[in-house]
Amino acid sequence: MNKKRIVLGMSGGVDSSTSAYMLKEDGFEVIGVTLVVSKEQRESQDLKDAISLAKELDIEHIILDIVDEFNEKIVKYFIDEYSKGMTPSPCVVCDEIIKVKKLIEIANLKDAYYIGTGHYCEVSRDNRFEKSLFKKPKDIRKDQGYMLYRIDSEIIERMMFPLAKYEKTLVREKAKNYGVKVHDKKDSQGICFAKEGYLEFLKKALGDKIEPGNYVDKNGNVLGQHQGYQLYTIGQRRGLGVLFSKVYFIIDIIPEKNEIILGDYIELYRKKVELADFKTQIPLETLLEMRVFVKPRFSSLGFYGKVIKENKKIYLEYEEENPQNAKGQHLVIYSDDLVIAGGKIIF
Repeated sequence: MNKKRIVLGMSGGVDSSTSAYMLKEDGFEVIGVTLVVSKEQRESQDLKDAISLAKELDIEHIILDIVDEFNEKIVKYFIDEYSKGMTPSPCVVCDEIIKVKKLIEIANLKDAYYIGTGHYCEVSRDNRFEKSLFKKPKDIRKDQGYMLYRIDSEIIERMMFPLAKYEKTLVREKAKNYGVKVHDKKDSQGICFAKEGYLEFLKKALGDKIEPGNYVDKNGNVLGQHQGYQLYTIGQRRGLGVLFSKVYFIIDIIPEKNEIILGDYIELYRKKVELADFKTQIPLETLLEMRVFVKPRFSSLGFYGKVIKENKKIYLEYEEENPQNAKGQHLVIYSDDLVIAGGKIIF
């Protein structure tokens, strides 16, 4: 395979656009790929910006329309998880089974060794585990190794992140210096297929499957009425829609009863969580012996703990209990600055 040829995911935003310029400057033959995942994107300004950039740089540009596949694998997952009382992480799933997978498939077809994205992430190819792993980038606020933790080491070896060593403000400066037309475009917010917000999206998607139900305390006493359990997440305090005599937090969701259990903040604290769909980049026996650093959600500053195995199930036991765990979210495990494992929290 050609190690000077790279397939780059191009969204039309400032990050991937700047990456394209940097790779060209470094002598790579860049093949741009834009994944169209929604009907709206087919006519979007982002797609037009990606097409314009490819012409400007005189690079091959592939537009891959995967709307049906995306709806079946990602949008359906998102809806199903909320219907189970979970808080899904669609970007984690998408990066594993859609984005990275498609880029690798095209790279193989084009005889390109590398794939690239505008993620703020870095690859460590020479570390104590002797395999390619993700590591925290310069801008740790955008540590997107969390989102990519499920990617196999063999694929990580072929990944390149031009922005890994830069902070976002500097990336915008570089984009402006390159003459990137979208250098001041706002960062995308929220979920790509729910531009109107996830609540409005769920209301449209689920329709009359959303029905009012009861808020209850842990003893089953009715405290008020919610608008449909699918519209709420564990840990939520605001937007409950009822004026209570005290501050309540959502501590659990019971889909089969259409009930939401409310309680005190202290009841959100957990010392131990069970992990499903567990993925580890290193031998489990090694992992079980380590003190690890973990993030139970993307925005978390992290906690220390250890991975334990009991009755064929995998758990994360924290050194200190914390309130940041929600069913459906992904807990990602680090050794120092290296991403080494993770799984979905199911309590």
